[in-house]
Amino acid sequence: MLPKIFTSLKPFLKTLFVGVLILMLTFAHSDEALARRSGGRIGGGSFRTPSRSYSAPSRSYTPRGGGYRSPGWGFGFPFLIPFFGFGGGGSLFTLLIFIAIGSFLVNTLRNSGMSLGGNNEGISNNTKVSVGKVQVGLLAEARSLKADLDRLGRSADTGTSAGRAKVLQEVSLALLRHPEYWVYASTVSQTAPPETAEAKFNQLALSERSKFTAETLSNVDRQVENNNIALPSVAQDLAQQIRAETGEYIIVTLLVGVEGKLELAKINNTEDLTQSLRAIGGIGSDRLLALEILWTPQAEGDTLSTDDILAEYPDLKLV
Repeated sequence: MLPKIFTSLKPFLKTLFVGVLILMLTFAHSDEALARRSGGRIGGGSFRTPSRSYSAPSRSYTPRGGGYRSPGWGFGFPFLIPFFGFGGGGSLFTLLIFIAIGSFLVNTLRNSGMSLGGNNEGISNNTKVSVGKVQVGLLAEARSLKADLDRLGRSADTGTSAGRAKVLQEVSLALLRHPEYWVYASTVSQTAPPETAEAKFNQLALSERSKFTAETLSNVDRQVENNNIALPSVAQDLAQQIRAETGEYIIVTLLVGVEGKLELAKINNTEDLTQSLRAIGGIGSDRLLALEILWTPQAEGDTLSTDDILAEYPDLKLV
C-alpha cells in the first residue's frame, strides 16, 4: 500500500524538490546582489601647492648712460650714489653697494615666504588647512541628479584646481536645487596643520570608498575609468523587488581639503544642510587643495535600501 502511495506522490515530490532548489539558488544569488554596491568617484588634487612666485625686474646695461638702468625709474643707479655722497658711478665701491642691496632684497623676499621662481614642496607649516565633508541621502527619485553625476564623471576636468572647483560648485548646486529629495544628511569639519589635515582627508576618503564593492565610474586627475558590473540576471528582479519594499536611496558625499578655515553647520534640519552646501560649494579654486565626490549606487540596476543606510552610514541624520 505504501509503495503505491509513494509512487502516486513521486511527481509532486519531484516538483517540490525542484522548486525548493530554485528558491535556494535564487536567494543565494539575491544575497550576492544585495551585497554588491557600485560607486562613482570624481576628484583629484593634493595638499602640496605651488608658492607665490616673484620675478625680479630685469636690468639692462647701457654704456652711454653710465651703467645699469632699472626699468620704471627715470634715472640710472649710478646717479643715486652721488645723492648719498658716495661719488661717481662705476667704481668698485659702487658695485659693492649694489651687491649688498641686492643681497638684502633677496633675503627679505625669502624670509617673507616668496621664492625667486620655482615651487615650494608644500604648504607652509604655519598655514591652517580645513577638511570638510557634506553627505546627503536622497530618495531614489532623484535620478536626474544621479545622471548629472554620471555625466560629470565621464567629462569633468579634474586635472586643474579650476576644473575641480567647477565640479564642486555644480554638484552643490544640483543638491541645493532639489531639497524635495533630501532625507538624510551629516557634516564633518576640522581645521589642522597641513600634515594632520591631509591624514584626516585620506582617512575620510578611504572610509567612504571602502563601502563600495566596486568603483564603476571614476574620474580622478583626468584619469577616467568606466567599469560596468552586472548584477546576477536570475536574481536581479527579485533584489529590486525586495529593495522597493524597504525603500531606495542615493548617497552623495562631498569631501574637500581647503586652505584656511571652513565652517560647516551641524545638521539638525534642512536649513543647516542648505547652509553647509552653500559653504562647501562656494570654495574658490585658489583655496581648494583636494576634492572627492562619491555617490552610490552608480551602476544600473543597483539600489540602496534603508537597511544599507543603517548599516553603512550610521552618522546620517533625518532632515
